[in-house]
Amino acid sequence: MKPQWRSVAKEVLDHTAIIAKFLCLLHITDAHLITTTQVYGPSMLPTLNLTGDVLLTERISARIGKVGVGDVVLVRSPENPKRIVTKRVLGMEGDRVTFVVDPRRSDRARTIVVPKDHVWIQGDNMYSSRDSRQLGPVPYGLIQGKVFCRVWPLRDFGFLDR
Repeated sequence: MKPQWRSVAKEVLDHTAIIAKFLCLLHITDAHLITTTQVYGPSMLPTLNLTGDVLLTERISARIGKVGVGDVVLVRSPENPKRIVTKRVLGMEGDRVTFVVDPRRSDRARTIVVPKDHVWIQGDNMYSSRDSRQLGPVPYGLIQGKVFCRVWPLRDFGFLDR
C-alpha cells in the first residue's frame, strides 16, 4: 500500500503539469499566432478611439509577407524598440508615396519611392502622428502583426475596415 503523501504529491504534480502546458500554449499563441493589444492616443483618430481600444492582432501575415497597403499594423518603434505603435501601411517596397511633410505649417508635398524591404506607415490623424513622414520608410521586419478586430469598447466591436 502506498503512503498517502505519495498519491497527494502525484496529484499535485499532475495538476502542475497541466497548468504548465496550458501556460506554454498560451505563450506560443500570444507570441506567434494572435494577441490582444490595448492602444490609445490621437494618432489613429478617427479609426481608433483616443481613450483606448483593445484590438486583436494576428501575427502570421507579417511573417509570411501578407501585409499590404491599407492594413493597420503593430510596429516596433524605430526610435524606441521598447514601444509598439499602431499605424496604417500606405506604401510597400517600390511604391511611390506622396505626403505632406508638416500639414500644420504648409501644404508642401514630397514624393519618395519606398526602398526594398521597407514600408511607409502613417497614422490616420496626420496632424498628430509621428510616423514615416518624420522617420522615413520603416523596415518590414519591425511589423509585429496585422490588426483585424476591435473587441473593446463593445459599442465599436467588429472588424477594422481597410
